[in-house]
Amino acid sequence: MSVVKKMSLYSNLEKFFKSPFFLSLTIGIPFCIFKLLFGLVAYRTAEISMDFWLFLFGQIIIIWAIIDIFMNAGRILLNLTDRPDFFDYCTLAQIGRIFNLPSVFLAIDTLISFLIICFMLWSGWIVQLSVHESYMWYFATTLNLVSLSLVSLFTEIMRSKKKVT
Repeated sequence: MSVVKKMSLYSNLEKFFKSPFFLSLTIGIPFCIFKLLFGLVAYRTAEISMDFWLFLFGQIIIIWAIIDIFMNAGRILLNLTDRPDFFDYCTLAQIGRIFNLPSVFLAIDTLISFLIICFMLWSGWIVQLSVHESYMWYFATTLNLVSLSLVSLFTEIMRSKKKVT
């Protein structure tokens, strides 16, 4: 393969990994699934314990997750139809636009999503997921981790190519 074709291939891969389609599908939607399942478990736990505040918290998390799913799906559709985006990947990043800091708020959303994953695992709440919900969790985890690995692999290949040239 010629150098020009290789560079074009690397450029196209880099564009793909940075595209709203890839980011929403492999990061945004999996994070929404984690939030949604966390909200559902909080909701169910509140029903059993008759805890009004946990019940309310669970409902807020569920609504937040659903809004974020629609935002990510919208970003995918806009990207696939080659139309400019006019909203962000998630609610927090959209709020961040008000302060001209959408990336900071997106990073906060990412942190919250990782904390939700940790809480679900360490609290034992993960065992409360139904079989179907568990498969949703596995799907989201797999998609997120494989995409992270692919991007990391691509980054290292690009880094090694720069050292050689």
